[in-house]
Amino acid sequence: MKKLISAATAISVLISASSAYAAEPVKLLMKNQADDASIAISSDVKPEIKNNRTMVPLRIISENLGAKVNWSGSEVVLTKSNVKIILQLNSNTAVKNGKTETLDVKPYLKNNRTMVPLRFIAEMFGCNVSYSNSAVTVETKPLIIDGVEVKALQQEYHLTMGGVVNQINGNAYNEAIYNIFVENKGKKVEAPSNYTWNSHPSPGDYYKVGQYDFLDKKGNSIKRFDIYTLVREAPTEGDPEVLIYEANDNQWYMFKYTASQDIRQLIDVASTNGFLKQISNTAP
Repeated sequence: MKKLISAATAISVLISASSAYAAEPVKLLMKNQADDASIAISSDVKPEIKNNRTMVPLRIISENLGAKVNWSGSEVVLTKSNVKIILQLNSNTAVKNGKTETLDVKPYLKNNRTMVPLRFIAEMFGCNVSYSNSAVTVETKPLIIDGVEVKALQQEYHLTMGGVVNQINGNAYNEAIYNIFVENKGKKVEAPSNYTWNSHPSPGDYYKVGQYDFLDKKGNSIKRFDIYTLVREAPTEGDPEVLIYEANDNQWYMFKYTASQDIRQLIDVASTNGFLKQISNTAP
């Protein structure tokens, strides 16, 4: 009788331990390839396991991989550079660049968040995924410009007094921002007659709203883009005219205002998720 009780107790303990382990929340970590440190990504809806697959909120994985998201009904399209993935809620079929793929777990809604299979999304965008101690780590590859590996993107902007220098250290963010510059660079134009970084520009001047340097491992600039916005006499309808100056080629180009806003948004998200470090702030 005692042996039966002992066996029942042991089984009970094992079941309890197994349940506690299964209920343990899954941590999502992001890291740059070759870096030792990783960054924990937080979300109002936690990652969870379904059919042995880690499911994460679509917004969390897409923004940390630098992918754009567009919805049309129950269909969602993720794009980044030359990769396009189409998913549908409650469907185990996905399409990558026109090729049909089968998902082990269908995307579904949880607390108004679309949950998608992490490994599938990450690997489709060229990332490595590993698991250890209830944590899943997504490793992103570095951006390569002209054969040189980018270590960080340095952003500098001026305020009324002083200025701020930040560095974005997330590979996916740096790649996404670089692609925005390249893909939205318009026709070549002559240098404007008046352009300035002065905090009090005059109407008709092009004001430098930001300088963006893609740095190598030694901190040297591989590629630099400066964004300038036309200062208007008074607020008018429509977006302001925007130019970019590509310092390496000493050349000016037209640039989309919406693209400059996309860059600002990506940097804000990088800051929120822990991929931005302030290097200096001389504002009073």
